[in-house]
Amino acid sequence: MGDAKQTRDEEFRRFVIGRWPGLMRTAFLLTGDRYAAEDLVQSTLERAYTAWRRVTAADDPDAYVRRVMINAHARRHRRRLKEFLAPKDDSGPVRETADAADPMARADDRGALLEALAQLPARQREAVVLRYWEDLTETQTARAMGCSVGTVKSNTAKGIAKLRAVPALADTTLQGGRT
Repeated sequence: MGDAKQTRDEEFRRFVIGRWPGLMRTAFLLTGDRYAAEDLVQSTLERAYTAWRRVTAADDPDAYVRRVMINAHARRHRRRLKEFLAPKDDSGPVRETADAADPMARADDRGALLEALAQLPARQREAVVLRYWEDLTETQTARAMGCSVGTVKSNTAKGIAKLRAVPALADTTLQGGRT
């Protein structure tokens, strides 16, 4: 029994090490705060660990964990906790360096984009983040959000329309990605 637990723990440890940066990026885009993102990722991973057999048995373990994260974020949002995508001071939205392969790093004005994301309703923000930063298909996004593909399309279209209407983003484009 001890060997099985050690094997499970080692599998989980490798999963966490490999997925942490991507989970943090997604959590930050959802919550807007580095510390809230860390809390969201940690609570997501706690739930994933307790359900590790189901996670590893899933067709797509990453999608399973992403769904756990979206559900955890939605629960927090329903509790009416405030979320801030930009701090009130001029210190910048986060003190992290984006990966060069990250489309977010190629945005001309990251701060303006984060502020604009903060203005979106939670479901529109989730749809935009999952579709455009996580590069999920509409079907994968619908599964992660627990809604229909039509709802994803609607929330994504509305969110993108609102982002395009932000004057500070008028000249900002993402290179190599959808806009």
